[in-house]
Amino acid sequence: MKITSLAAAALLSLLAGSALAQAYPNRPITLIIGSSPGSTTDGLARALGAEITKETGQPVLVDNRAGAFGGIAAQAVARAKPDGYTLFITTNTTQAANPHLLKQLPYDPIKDFAPVGRLVQGYMLMVVNPALKAQTVGEFVALAKKDPGKLSYGSGSSSARVASELFQHMSGTKLNYVPYKSNPSAVMDLVSGQTDLMIVDLTTSLPQVKAGKLRALGVSSPKRSPLVPNVPTIAEAGLPGYEANHWNALYAPAGTPPALIARLNELARHGMAADPLRNFAEQNGMEVAVTSAEELGRFQLAELERWGKIIKQAGIEPE
Repeated sequence: MKITSLAAAALLSLLAGSALAQAYPNRPITLIIGSSPGSTTDGLARALGAEITKETGQPVLVDNRAGAFGGIAAQAVARAKPDGYTLFITTNTTQAANPHLLKQLPYDPIKDFAPVGRLVQGYMLMVVNPALKAQTVGEFVALAKKDPGKLSYGSGSSSARVASELFQHMSGTKLNYVPYKSNPSAVMDLVSGQTDLMIVDLTTSLPQVKAGKLRALGVSSPKRSPLVPNVPTIAEAGLPGYEANHWNALYAPAGTPPALIARLNELARHGMAADPLRNFAEQNGMEVAVTSAEELGRFQLAELERWGKIIKQAGIEPE
C-alpha cells in the first residue's frame, strides 16, 4: 500500500509538472544577465528573447545587472522563484571561472542553478589602441618587455581577464590590470587611450576595429576567423598553443520543475535555430552549440576543472 501511495504521488507530481509546462509561459519572462547593453550576452539575450516572444506570444524582458563579474546577476537569479519566469543567460565567467578567481562568491555556481542548455561558444580578439607602436603580437610583446608594468589591459569579464593573464604568462610580459564592470565600458576606455590592450569578445571589439578606432593583432581561436581573415591567430603570431574561448548558456533557479526545464530547452533550441540567432552568432565570431540540460551540467563541471587549471597556470591569485 505504501509503494502504491508513493507511486501515485509521483504520478500526480509528474502530471502536475506536465500541465505546468503546457501552460508555460502565460506571462512575461525576465532574462537576467550580468553585463551591460552592447555586450555579447546582451545581444544574445535580446535576440533569443525576441524569438521566444514570436513562439509564445509573451514578452521577454532583459534585465542588465552588470558588476562583480556577473555575481550581482547570479545572486539575483539564485534567489528568484523557480517558476520559469526569471532566467539567467550567462557565461563561463560566473559558472566556471569566478570560483577560482574570487575567495567569496554570493552564489554557488552548481547548487543554486538548474542547467537548461548551452547556447553558443566563441573566441576573442586581441586589440590595442592605434596610438600604440605595435602592429603585430610580436611587436607588442617586445614593447611590453622593454618597460615591464608600463602597459595596461582592461577587462570587464573573467574570460577577458584570464585570456590576458594567460597571454602574459605565455609571453613573459607584465601588464597592469584595470578592472571594469563590463567589457563595453572597458573597450571605450581602450578607444580613448586610458588602457593599451584587451583580449575580448568580437561583439564589443570588432565594430571598433572596423571603424579604425582599435587595431586587431590576433584572434584567440585555433584557426583564423572568417570575420577578420587577415588577422593571424595569437598562436601563429608567436605564442604556439595559445587559445582562449568563451560560451553562453541558459540557466534557471535551482528547484525549477524538470518539465519546465524541458520546455525551456525546447524554446531555446527553436530560438537558436532561427536565422536571426544563427546570423548573430556568425557575425560575432561564435557558433550555435545548443545542448540538453544534462549535457550542460556535465559540460559545466568539466569547465570548472579546465578554468581552474588555466587560472592556476596563469598564476592568478584569488581575490
